[in-house]
Amino acid sequence: MLHNPIFKGFNPDPAICRKGDDYYVAVSTFEWFPGIPIYHSKDMKHWELLTHVLTDDTTPDLTKLPSAKGIWAPCLTYDEAEDMFYVIYGVMNSMNARYFDVNNYLIKSKSIEGPWSEPVYLTSSGFDASILHDDDGRKYIVSLEWETREGYEKPGVICCVEYDPETRHVVGYPKRIWRGATDRGCIEAPHLTKRDGWYYIMCAEGGTGYNHAVTMGRSRNVWGPYEPDPNGPLVTSQPKESNERADDDHLKPRYFNPESVLQKSGHGSYVDLPNGETYLVHLTSRPFVPELRCTLGRETAIEKMTWTDDGWLRMADGSNLAKSEVEEPNLPDAPMPEIPRYDDFDDGSIGNWYYSPRQMPTTFANVTERPGWLRIRGEESLASLNRTSLIARKLTSVYTTVTTKMEFLPEVYQHSAGLTIYYDNMNNIFLRKYHSETLGGSAISIVRLENGEKTEMLDTRVAVDDKPIYMRLRIEGRRTWFEWGYDGETWTRIGPDFDTTTFSDEYCKYGEFTGTMVGIAVTDASLHEKTADFDFFDYEADETKPVD
Repeated sequence: MLHNPIFKGFNPDPAICRKGDDYYVAVSTFEWFPGIPIYHSKDMKHWELLTHVLTDDTTPDLTKLPSAKGIWAPCLTYDEAEDMFYVIYGVMNSMNARYFDVNNYLIKSKSIEGPWSEPVYLTSSGFDASILHDDDGRKYIVSLEWETREGYEKPGVICCVEYDPETRHVVGYPKRIWRGATDRGCIEAPHLTKRDGWYYIMCAEGGTGYNHAVTMGRSRNVWGPYEPDPNGPLVTSQPKESNERADDDHLKPRYFNPESVLQKSGHGSYVDLPNGETYLVHLTSRPFVPELRCTLGRETAIEKMTWTDDGWLRMADGSNLAKSEVEEPNLPDAPMPEIPRYDDFDDGSIGNWYYSPRQMPTTFANVTERPGWLRIRGEESLASLNRTSLIARKLTSVYTTVTTKMEFLPEVYQHSAGLTIYYDNMNNIFLRKYHSETLGGSAISIVRLENGEKTEMLDTRVAVDDKPIYMRLRIEGRRTWFEWGYDGETWTRIGPDFDTTTFSDEYCKYGEFTGTMVGIAVTDASLHEKTADFDFFDYEADETKPVD
């Protein structure tokens, strides 16, 4: 069986494609670099984090963008006629006044590992753009056309425009083609495919919250009209039908379904296998209950599907409720390399499972200046929207222990380095070593940012020696706390228990759509020169335990 989610932690908006016997999934990254992870499998069961599409943090430039802006909903496709991979992605620059200022781009590559072409600007009429490679060689771009006018249904309707590869420009203005297969409202995430002469439009409806769903319509003409699937949503966590076209709130917690482990299921993309099987990937979440807070963010799940005789896509078990366990494909087992639990930084490169907000980790960190150690040069604070020296990985379980060993000699109070749990620049907790003028030397203490309010927890302040120090983060369900020591065996607690559930879309006021990260950070608010060295990063997660 396949066990959902297949990509745990912050892995939303999946788009899947196939080239031969290889399967690839791309997910959103928002303000984090490297951008657009590509997961690879040969059996749809074992997956590796193969590569990233966006590795140049000057194109796009995400500095100064608030959390949850940046790279939205990439569409990954493979055009067999060209033997070419395409990625369509949007850069969300602002959601101020509900205008949703976004630029959509197209890039392509012969190899899934790049190099990728220079981005071609497409449109700014909406987000979640994707591409159809028609069998006559023509190409079409679909997206949500974001509605800004008063008196019109929000957030908008799905629009389509032809793309001319020769001129590298769209042909005319986007045309509205689809208002959705249900009345759940908040339509988004369109994908156009073609099968047996039918154009299929797959969308997300209900908002990317507790009324989320994957829906479908079809037409003989790419421009429509599209008929809705008579059975309603293909996949959802809330099978109960509703009319929510008048409510553009995406979260809708009143639709939480206590009968489902997986919540928020929607935003899907499917792939047909050569053996006749079909699978669909979609985003989902596992909230703490009753708080309904999703600390792990939006994750990626998979469902076994089937095509009916009359040409509609259905879940293989005949229902439309997202499943925790799914029958695996009839494909030979093909194990893949897994992200290591323990990283001693000895292999000469920074692992591709590490991310940094708004810039590439390699701009401020390296493993070459001191072989066997990760050296991080401090920049701005963890509250910054610009350049923060944070290297983090995705939290995949709320039962996790993170440990590191650090050497750091702070000289002024603007120097800090240590271990953090980080949701965004306005919500994080930092166990840091720093220079305390009060204590006359090095000390450790905890600083918390909670919805933008900073608390320096002076009662946690402890003078420490200038020798290697071990730091540990413990997450046990709803409880999160820190520990420290000098030998990695004897640990002393520092600070109180923190509420793990506060790291979530539902609690954080300044960010949404991402997920919790854990990592190591250095700040130098004086000269941006001070460095700290980390000997290892140990991430021990029990992913078998449920969120409860």
